[in-house]
Amino acid sequence: MAQFRLQGSKVLAVDLTGDAVKAKNGSMVAYDGQMAFKKMTGGGEGLRGMVTRRLTGEQMTVMEVQGHGTCFFADRASEINLVNLRGEKLYVESSNLLCTDAGLRTGTTFTGLRGATTGNGLFTTTVEGSGQAAIMSDGPAVVLRVSAQYPLSVDPGAYIAHTGNLQQSFQSGVNFRTLIGEGSGEAFQIRFEGEGLVYVQPSERNTVGGDI
Repeated sequence: MAQFRLQGSKVLAVDLTGDAVKAKNGSMVAYDGQMAFKKMTGGGEGLRGMVTRRLTGEQMTVMEVQGHGTCFFADRASEINLVNLRGEKLYVESSNLLCTDAGLRTGTTFTGLRGATTGNGLFTTTVEGSGQAAIMSDGPAVVLRVSAQYPLSVDPGAYIAHTGNLQQSFQSGVNFRTLIGEGSGEAFQIRFEGEGLVYVQPSERNTVGGDI
């Protein structure tokens, strides 16, 4: 199986011994050994996956990299975080997904209002199975644990990904004072309850709530 490791915080090194990984198209910055690159459409899930992704707006341009040696990946100097999956499902915005083991299954899932508030649409990408994935963040991400005793509220603009058995609910602080221009400055949050991990970046993308 391909071995993922960080070369600094902004470059992913993947050691390959004849196996393959799926990576964001154009994210290779260097390699040694022998590598073959093959562009894939629809996130590498065939025609059905391609159609689903076009319908949900979670389109990914992905390449398969196979070979012997070490391949290095990066994207716009983003910070990179490694996620080890053991039969779990990772929920991640497609724009934050850099690379996965080729054996991991990717798909899409409905996120409802949570997705709308992040500005990334009503669907998000899922990665499922056993293996490694690399996700990106704007600045070093923090991984926050959620438990039955400690639910977590997150700004939609700072949310990157989550794993575990978590239920999401949408919280709004919009009220009469908001309508007259005296809002709290934190109009929307995502509340996570259950057991799992949430990845949060120290930067907020533009969202609907950011203007309220």
